[in-house]
Parts: sequence; C-alpha cells; structure tokens
Amino acid sequence: MAAAGWRYSTEPTPALGGTLAAPGVVSAAEPAGPSSPSAQLAAFVTDSLLGLSGKLRVRFLSQSISAALPQLSRALDRGPGIYAAKPDSTKTPFAFVALHPFSAKRGDRMGGYRMGFWPAEMRLMSSAAYGNPDGFIEVTRENQDLFVSEHFRLRDFLTHDQTDVWPKYLVLREALLDKLELVIADLTVHGVPAAKIIVMSGFRTPHHNQYGVGEDGGARDSRHQFGDGADIIIDSDGNGRMDDLNFDGRVDIRDVDEILHAVNRIERLYPDLIGGVGKYAAMGPRGPFAHIDVRGYRARWGSDRVAVRRGSASRPVRAEVANTKGTCRATGASAILCAVRSRR
Repeated sequence: MAAAGWRYSTEPTPALGGTLAAPGVVSAAEPAGPSSPSAQLAAFVTDSLLGLSGKLRVRFLSQSISAALPQLSRALDRGPGIYAAKPDSTKTPFAFVALHPFSAKRGDRMGGYRMGFWPAEMRLMSSAAYGNPDGFIEVTRENQDLFVSEHFRLRDFLTHDQTDVWPKYLVLREALLDKLELVIADLTVHGVPAAKIIVMSGFRTPHHNQYGVGEDGGARDSRHQFGDGADIIIDSDGNGRMDDLNFDGRVDIRDVDEILHAVNRIERLYPDLIGGVGKYAAMGPRGPFAHIDVRGYRARWGSDRVAVRRGSASRPVRAEVANTKGTCRATGASAILCAVRSRR
C-alpha cells in the first residue's frame, strides 16, 4: 500500500465527548505539498503501520509518541480522538487514535467511568511490564464499531461492566491485535477454519478485575488490565461455542491446544509478540477457551494434556487439508506463515 495513495477526510469525526478537546481529522484543505500536516501524517500510513500481520487498521498515539515523532504532534494538539485516513485507491480505511493521557484520570475514574487503580498507582508494580498504561481510548456509542484490525472492532475489547455509562475508556495494544490476527492466519494456513474469533474478555479495568481475583478467578496483576491480553474462542460456525478445532468429533480442552500450537509457531517467527497462553476447560456455555497475551516473556499455564498429533487416525481430514499443496490462504504480511505451515 503506497502512502502516496492516502488522503485525509475533510468531514468531521463524531465527537468523543468528555472534558478534553473534541477530536477532528487532518484537513485536506490545508496547503498541499510535502511539508503540509496532511502529507506528513500520510507518510506514516505505510505497510509498516499495518503491523506484522498486515491487518492493523489503527495506530494509537500517545504524548510520548508525539515527542518522538514531531510530525504527529499536530494531530495530538487537536485533542484525543479519531483521525481518519480515507484511501483513494483501496477500500481499506486507516485511522490514528489519539489517547487521553493517563494523567487525565482523576482518582479511580475517567469522567463518569469507574476505572479503579493500577498496581503502579498503589506501588505494587513488580516490573516495568506492569507500569501504568500510556493512556486511554475514549469509546462512545458512535465510534465503538471502529475496526482496529481486519477482524476486530473497538467494542470487542471493552470491559463488561457499567453498561449504561458512556463514554467508556479502553486500554488496547496494537501488538495484541497483531497476534490475534496472526493466530487467525496461522490456523487457516493449517486447515482450521478460524475466520471468527470471539473475544470473551479483552480489557478489564482494575475495578472490574478485582472481582475476579481469587483461587478460582483472575490474577491480581492480570494482563487484561494493560490492554495486551484476551480470552478467546474460535467460533467460525457461529453457534456461540468453541469449535472442534482438532476434528476429533468433540469440543474439549484439546481443541485449545490447536491455538497453543499456532501461538508457538507465531512466537518463533515474531519474537516481539512473545507472551502468555493459558488453556481453560469449559467454564460456561461457550466451552473451553484460550487466554493470549503479549506480556514480553513466555508463559504457559493450564491443562497439561497433550493434543493428538497431526496425521493420527482421529484427524485424517485435517491432515489432508493441512498438507495439500496450494491450500495456503494467508495474504499480505501473513503469507510467511505458508512457508512454515507444517511446523509446530
């Protein structure tokens, strides 16, 4: 995708609300030329911005990014919001999302939305990986359907609480989106239908997370609070439950092993996306599920059952699909997965 093919919309983006400046878009009415703000921002809409997967549709801008990349400071000067780039030559949209700084949080709230306190605020930070987030995405009824990657929207990652409170605030890392998109691509390459991932739990505010802490609940320092963890199922058949990913005729925790194998392959290819995988047996109507995160170091937990290996009698159809030449369906940056599709 050539950066030169992008222009910025002159139509205003719906206001995000809150007490800070309303969002806008970079205006194409500004003088044209390589030094105009539109041209400077457009220069950043390159293949590299689309992530390792090639599937990202947004980049989140914080004050620290503005300091490192002065070309983006004009957008942040206009306040938190969505700065939409509409392409001339492709139907794929892209947006820069300017964050509310973490310092805008007052006590345990952002506006009327209760957030709670992060470990670092209470001097319980165990490492730099558990520092305060850079900032918050403001999510409204109007912008919640914004695609943040090819398969995911802002609303997929919202905390499941305070239903009637708007705007809501979200922490989300692009690396998690990249990893989830690569999981979809990798499973597809290996003959597993994975067009639809349901995020059962994405971002959890510390306030919400504390109710799940305990022997059978979540961790006090859960990665969900930092926007880089998600609990997922693969539900390509749309029945609301985890699919039979290993084709053995039943749905159980061994299907989660297929997701684990995909993550292992992805982390070997892309060490920057290394993180945790947790395997969970059925805890409700959705069946077994996987936790995936990008915490920066390798972590594995859950059942130690070993999945049935490829080529066994229980999965003849799967083996045939996975090993047939010409069946690779990964595209763009994900096409590298085709070259390693036979490896665990």
